[in-house]
Amino acid sequence: MASSSSTNLPPLPQVPGTDPSICVLDSFRTSIAKRISDAFPSLTLEQAYSGVDYGKKGVDFTVALPRFRLPGKVDELAKQVISKFQPDDYVSSVTHDKAFLHFQLTTPTLIRSILTQVHDFTHSSTSEYGANTLGKGKKLVIEYSSPNIAKSFHVGHLRSTIIGAFLANLYKTCGWEVVSVNYLGDWGTQFGMIAHGFEKYGSQEELQKDAIKHLYQVYVKVSADAAADPSVKVDAAKWFKRMEDGEEEALKNWRVWRELSVKKYEEEYERLNVKFDVYLGESMVGKEWQDKALEKLEEMGLISDAKGAKLVDLEKWKLGKAVLRKADGTSIYLTRDIGGAIERYEKYKFDKMIYVVASQQDLHLAQFFKILNLMEFPWAKDLEHVNYGLVLGMSTRKGTAVFLDEIIREATGVMHEQMKKNEEKYNAVEDPESVSQEIGITGIKIQDMAAKRINNYTFNWDRMLSFEGDTGPYLQYAHVRLSSISRKNPNLLPLPAPSQLDISTLTTSAQAREIVFLLGTYPDVVKTALKTHEPSGVVTFAFRLSHAISSAWETVVVKNEEDEEKAKARMWMYLCARDVLGAAMRLLSITPLERM
Repeated sequence: MASSSSTNLPPLPQVPGTDPSICVLDSFRTSIAKRISDAFPSLTLEQAYSGVDYGKKGVDFTVALPRFRLPGKVDELAKQVISKFQPDDYVSSVTHDKAFLHFQLTTPTLIRSILTQVHDFTHSSTSEYGANTLGKGKKLVIEYSSPNIAKSFHVGHLRSTIIGAFLANLYKTCGWEVVSVNYLGDWGTQFGMIAHGFEKYGSQEELQKDAIKHLYQVYVKVSADAAADPSVKVDAAKWFKRMEDGEEEALKNWRVWRELSVKKYEEEYERLNVKFDVYLGESMVGKEWQDKALEKLEEMGLISDAKGAKLVDLEKWKLGKAVLRKADGTSIYLTRDIGGAIERYEKYKFDKMIYVVASQQDLHLAQFFKILNLMEFPWAKDLEHVNYGLVLGMSTRKGTAVFLDEIIREATGVMHEQMKKNEEKYNAVEDPESVSQEIGITGIKIQDMAAKRINNYTFNWDRMLSFEGDTGPYLQYAHVRLSSISRKNPNLLPLPAPSQLDISTLTTSAQAREIVFLLGTYPDVVKTALKTHEPSGVVTFAFRLSHAISSAWETVVVKNEEDEEKAKARMWMYLCARDVLGAAMRLLSITPLERM
């Protein structure tokens, strides 16, 4: 007979900021906090709760007594808690070790309540397990990727795209309304260069085939001309001035180039599982706000004139001097950023706007935010720069210039070769081409998000595409393996309702307990990521879960288990693990595979 679930659990007080209905571990932590605050009447339940941390290996939760700054020796304080301790359905034991108290949770309650929560979210709820409502009623505008039309979509843009897509998913998961913006570099003197060069080197046919690549080729050729002949740059500047002045003849080709480029980008983003709500561009920023910004800064006495160019002096905030307008009167991207931010606030009335831009641009963003602050916009404080380090050594194996589609094609090809090595499995895969593409993209993304985003990292094809160690393919493999359990054990399906499953086989297995405890921590992993804006925490979680599952395969078996009750309970656990691993992968903008 299955033991009842949470009918006889001791009642608990409510701690503000906790929500056991979406993170069941909150109730276990509250139970520990109550024991602490009961032992020390000067501590509120909330203060006690803030001291309950995850434990190290083999320990569920730990309280460091010194952090409460209570009078008396640590040993005496520990005794006060331990002498009153009574095990119950939440907490089974407490041990004292130097300055710490270690708490173990009651295994049957732990396992049943976590798996039931994962199951209920996956099968009945509108939101995914791990989601929360922290951002309810708030709006985020997030700008990321933002490549330059006519320049290669290089690795920096790839990092911005991967991190930005993660953050957009994360904020949605935490209840925010999210507007994803791709702010294209579609304006500036380089378009004068291309317009000048297109007459000489352009081909309509190549343009239709791959606009991004062809415009880049034109740009490279005309730049070589400009290096040899200074008059090319002068002509290009004149051409851009005509564009800025809105001359139709100068804008006609540019419009076609922009539209074809956006279409091409949309296809490439779709392969990366990334979608933008809006494509803006520097070209769309109205002149009105750019001019107003200049006027306002002039009034404040912050503008100086340097040979006809307009500078804003931010020296007293240690931010140097920034050029706002060139001598010929054309705009520069700082001016356009300022105008663009104001227009976005007017349109979206956001509660926060995030720019996902490389750390090389730290100064530019700091200047831009400072200027909006000086202009006294109350929302300027809600702008945030999420930065990241460089990727070193990324090119295709031949070492050629890097376009996104080349990287994806390369990763897909290498994965396809890997898959063909196992003929039997390969033949079972319906669409090996798209599966190998998905694994390749997972490899690229995981390598990018595995370490703190501010770190530079060296791109390594071999590591990225390996099935061994902490790589993208390894995560996909873990998910596929979990998905195969249903296919291999149809006799156990459909599983009975959670309350009808006998979980005693799980309560006696240390490996099963480790898997389930990890599943219980996932809602906290999501909350922490929202604070730090670090995808690496989610990646680490996915690997820890995959490792725990892989070390349980041999002992916590489903197939060939003669006792059907045992097999069903184990299968339930593995399916819950699949659902949580899948949720973490989707948060990272990765599509979890069912077969490979």
